[in-house]
Amino acid sequence: MSAAVLVGLAWAVLATGFSAVALLRLLRMKRGPGVATRAPVLLLRPVDEPTPRELENLARPVDYAGPLEQVVVSPYRPRLAPGVRWLPSDPTTPNRKVGHLLYALAVLEVGERVVVAVDADVAVTGALVEGLAGPVAAGAALSTAAPTPVGVRGAVGWAVAGLLRHTHHSFRALHAMSAGAKAVCGKALGLSPVAIQELRGLADHIGEDLELSRRLHARGLDVALAEAPALVPMAPLVSWRPAVERFTRWMQVLASHRPGLYPTVPLLFTPTLPLAVLSGVLGSGVLVAATGVLVAVRTLLSWRLAVLTAPPEGNAAEAAPGGAWVVLGAWVLGEALLLVAFMRSLGQARVTWRGRTYALRRGGRMAPVWPELSGGQG
Repeated sequence: MSAAVLVGLAWAVLATGFSAVALLRLLRMKRGPGVATRAPVLLLRPVDEPTPRELENLARPVDYAGPLEQVVVSPYRPRLAPGVRWLPSDPTTPNRKVGHLLYALAVLEVGERVVVAVDADVAVTGALVEGLAGPVAAGAALSTAAPTPVGVRGAVGWAVAGLLRHTHHSFRALHAMSAGAKAVCGKALGLSPVAIQELRGLADHIGEDLELSRRLHARGLDVALAEAPALVPMAPLVSWRPAVERFTRWMQVLASHRPGLYPTVPLLFTPTLPLAVLSGVLGSGVLVAATGVLVAVRTLLSWRLAVLTAPPEGNAAEAAPGGAWVVLGAWVLGEALLLVAFMRSLGQARVTWRGRTYALRRGGRMAPVWPELSGGQG
């Protein structure tokens, strides 16, 4: 047996073990009602240039049973549902989303309300608001929800949905496997007063959700994952470029925030395709068999994640068709997308975000490459 086969075999065994542990942990998970609450909520929706789909999301009524004030924070007034308030905001901070939130928190009366911040591409439901507010009202420092694409069509859409729902990059799987600071998705957050305090120092960070989780973990505080998903209705995607660029930024953020975890992306998160190619090149039956076992375990993991991340019954019409193809194929597309994004991120110390280019520092801090042209802070 050659050295290359031994290396490939060790890689396959390691990746299979990682997936098996994740599968066992997810099998022990049960979908429940979450932490019930009727606490008063201040719902903030930061947005800059909303797409037609995001405008639809902002116009949707939210059926939360408790007192709720929804405030859209943006430079221009979008079309809003009745009773939704608009707060004009045009921050100069590198991270405009954090800038919007900090401005809103500075001028609005929060009082005893739980602050919930949700991106405009998320279709907010009463269940999501309750799922985010409940843990914070019960004492958690921060709550988050797993992004769940719905209305998926086309290969690009399935790759994005496969990555976020059917692979180890699903936030359900990430939450189950996190050994230190929990994985947090900034699309939907419930913020305690201490989380808001930490957020004030992150206006010049990209990946503020990761840094916020790290800081709270360092203080021994809890981060909770909401039972309700953050439903993300997807418009048809005809080009691979936006998806690849988006997840390339995610990989750059990971390298900046968690450099020790960055090499685990090809090792543990996207090993299947490289191992399949290696098996074919080397012609090793043992390696082919080991890769086959990995595929089987990852398919079971995809099935379990499909069960745990299925949209609520009322949103069944928005969900893409299910079935065996989803379980068997979506995770492969998702892994391929993440692998391409990882390869593109190698050696990139700059990130282009919202039309501006920044040098990435450790911890996700952004420094404008050309301060006098970018309008950012020097």
